Order: sequence, then structure tokens, then C-alpha cells
Amino acid sequence: MMMRMERWKGRVALVTGASVGIGAAVARALVQHGMKVVGCARNVDKIEKLAAECQSAGYSGTLIPYKCDLCNEEEILSMFSAIKTLHQGVDVCINNAGLAHNEPLLSGRTEGWRNMIDVNILALAICTREAYQSMKERHVDDGHIININSMGGHRMVPSADEHFYCATKYAVTAMTEGQRQELREAKTHIRATCISPGIVETEFAFRHHNSDPERAAAVYESIKCLKAEDIASAVTYVLSAPAHVQIGDVQMRPVEQVS
Repeated sequence: MMMRMERWKGRVALVTGASVGIGAAVARALVQHGMKVVGCARNVDKIEKLAAECQSAGYSGTLIPYKCDLCNEEEILSMFSAIKTLHQGVDVCINNAGLAHNEPLLSGRTEGWRNMIDVNILALAICTREAYQSMKERHVDDGHIININSMGGHRMVPSADEHFYCATKYAVTAMTEGQRQELREAKTHIRATCISPGIVETEFAFRHHNSDPERAAAVYESIKCLKAEDIASAVTYVLSAPAHVQIGDVQMRPVEQVS
């Protein structure tokens, strides 16, 4: 796999939601493999710290923090314009940013639903479109779109506070297959993959259950969860696949997870 990752050395990857958790782990892994990684988030303090750590560790790549609110299309377009000016364009787009609010289908607030749609669906679609256009105008034929999905995009969990979130992740499953079909129809070898983790020990549950930290902690204490680094390993596995191999979805759970 290390040898197959050599072809990405010096090339540019965009990682959304790169400040913590899975996004930070993915950004670090790609920098280790020599890539130029643009890590974006609304607050870049943690990305700047991670960039300094990567530099101190002597990694051959570079992490470039970029402040961007993914709920704002103009900021996304401005980010892609800056990447074009400074780094030519995007070769790999990793749509990692995502969030969940405790807003059930029968009683949830529209504001929470809209925020999940904006980040989990629209931002992913916009970033994918702009990344593809960046590749197309530079005649990049071997780029990759990787959507960090969820097992919630494949089955509905029996918990009302996650039903709308699962609906947005079902959309990611559908969009990834749609991207694959459109890329094939465009006669390009750019690939589209989604990675669907189960329970990963990150800050996700604490944000989801922000009014009940004990409940959030219990999520991670009940079983041995996946780590953010496990998802980063799946990303490098996908990127290292031979050029003729299309990996559609990587579903991964903790061994002890029930569903």
C-alpha cells in the first residue's frame, strides 16, 4: 500500500471538517504520505496546531489550514478559488464534515434539520462539484472523491434523535453512487467512494448530545469503539487501490457493535 500511495506524493487533497476527530486523523495520514492537504473548518486553531505537529514530526507533506464555513456557498467557492491560485487545484476531495442534532422527525426544530442538510448534504455536493471541475479543467483523470458516510446511511437506528441524521446519510449513499455513474458517463477515471463507519470514538457524540454529556460518554464506554485512525487507514486503503479498481463503499463497525 505504501508504494501505491507514492503516486499521490506532492498532490493536493481537500479535507473538510479537519479540525478534530476523523478529519484530523485523515489529514495527518495524508501529510505523512507526502500530500499537500488543505484542511478546512470554521475554526482553524486546532488545524494550525496539527500542522505544526506534522512539521515537527518531519512528515514529507504539508497541512494548510483554511477557514471556511461550509454552510456558506460563497465561502466554499472562495476556498476553491484560493486553492486554484495557490496550489493549482484539488486532486482528492474528502468530504468529512458532518453533524447530528437531536431533532426527531415528529418534534424536531426546522433549524436543526436545515443545518444537517446544509452540512451533510449540500456542502458535500458543492465541494464534490467544485473538486470535479478543478480536476476536469486540469485534465486530471485519476482523482478521487471520498465521502465519509456512516452506517446510519445504510440502516435506520431505533433512536428518534438520529432519524433525520440517518436520512441525510442515506442521501450520501445515494449521491456517492450518483457521482460514480456521472463520472463514468463523463468517460473519466476519477473514482467516487464512501466510507461508512459505525461508532467512532470522537467528539461527535458529545456534540450530538451536548445537553447530556453522561449519555455521550456512555456511547463510547459501552463497547470498544473504532478510532479516528481506523477511518484514516480506510482512506489510505481506498486511495492506494489499483487504478482499475472502483471501491464503492467501505462499511466498518466495532466488532462488538450490535447493528
